Amino acid sequence: KHCGSRSCNSPFSSPFQLAALERQVFDFLGYQWAPILANFLHIIIVILGLFGTIQYRPRYIVVYAIWTAIWVTWNIFIICFYLEVGGLSKDSELLTFNISRHQSWWSENGPGCVRKEAPMSGIKGLDNHSYISVIGCALEYRYIEVMHSSFQILIALVGFVYACYVVSVFTEEEDSFDFIGGFDPFPLYHVNEKPTNLLFKQTYL
Repeated sequence: KHCGSRSCNSPFSSPFQLAALERQVFDFLGYQWAPILANFLHIIIVILGLFGTIQYRPRYIVVYAIWTAIWVTWNIFIICFYLEVGGLSKDSELLTFNISRHQSWWSENGPGCVRKEAPMSGIKGLDNHSYISVIGCALEYRYIEVMHSSFQILIALVGFVYACYVVSVFTEEEDSFDFIGGFDPFPLYHVNEKPTNLLFKQTYL
């Protein structure tokens, strides 16, 4: 199988794109602006890697490989954020750029979660507000976010390995083309050989 003949399956195709889109949808539902921006960049780079594989553009694939390192680092940060490692707090507004108090969509819509609203009419100034409590969750939302990020790290590592493989195959094909004679001046020898033979025959006659 040679990627130069367009017969290699791309690692940037549907599974990678679907994983990125799925993450983007749930971050949009939770108004998580920082992850939304990161996911948007990730989707663009995945498309760029796909284009580079189809159109024989190793530089685009190298860009994707570099981005995977950044993407892995970002997802490690998300894991640390939700596990509250190093002084981070999952209840902070860091992922919303401090412009809203929204949390992960999974905090109220996780498996088994039951959302209840209780009016807070007894508190001055909060007559129109409700206290929202979530009970019965089979899995805490931060662990769902950790699993999401862990899955993204896994597929990013697979994509990085495959990207390196594709670039190496492209490079080998370019080297083999040069070796066969793509830029070899040897054909010029044959071009000059025929007139020399004709000149010799004319001299003999």
